[in-house]
Amino acid sequence: MVGPINVREQALSKVATLEEALAYINDGTILMYGGFGGIGSPPTLIEGILQKGVKDLFLIGNDTGFPGVGIGRLVTAGRVRKLVTSHIGSNPNAGEQMYRGALEVEFCPQGTLAERIRAGGMGLGGILTDVGIGTVVEEGKQKVEVNGKEYLIETSLTAEVAIIHAAKADPFGNLTYARSGRNFNPLVAMAADITIVEADEIVPLGALDPEEIVTPGIYVNMVIPSQGVNWKWAWEEKKGR
Repeated sequence: MVGPINVREQALSKVATLEEALAYINDGTILMYGGFGGIGSPPTLIEGILQKGVKDLFLIGNDTGFPGVGIGRLVTAGRVRKLVTSHIGSNPNAGEQMYRGALEVEFCPQGTLAERIRAGGMGLGGILTDVGIGTVVEEGKQKVEVNGKEYLIETSLTAEVAIIHAAKADPFGNLTYARSGRNFNPLVAMAADITIVEADEIVPLGALDPEEIVTPGIYVNMVIPSQGVNWKWAWEEKKGR
């Protein structure tokens, strides 16, 4: 059983309100997001962005969700001006906006996209890949030859703000994920200046087994509770109160 909250725990706490988190997301923000078809995207943060009226976003993420699910809600509402992604097929609104010129889309093979985000989080300038050689993917990109084989140079990706969804977080921002909700979230968490986590449950320091932590808190700046989750109750119960 974990003891009462102490001064150190309070000093380390990154738990914040939705309003405090949204202060970092404004018109034109370069915003990276976790999720795969809506699974693993932070619903409370996305709703908050919509309610705030933020527009002209530059998004970086795996897909555009569905029209009314995940990041697709921002696309459907016309709040996005540019997008780097692997596909948009599950959201017809994204395709319609792209074809009429309202949404600029840079397509990137899914594995390459994941590696570009990882490279950004690791401080690398880019990656080498042969995916796309001889196709439209190579247009405008630099090529190099290594050991007699030709590769494309794919630049790394970073963002001003990343929004992710975790199953559990402690006050320092150590995170665990629920099954496939993990997807791009650990990569995205490392690749932004400010990383904001929406957690279904916020537990005390020491409540997470170090072996189950996927994203260390060093990458996280803020943690907010998901709406509809009685996180204070969960916090107090785990404290043995």
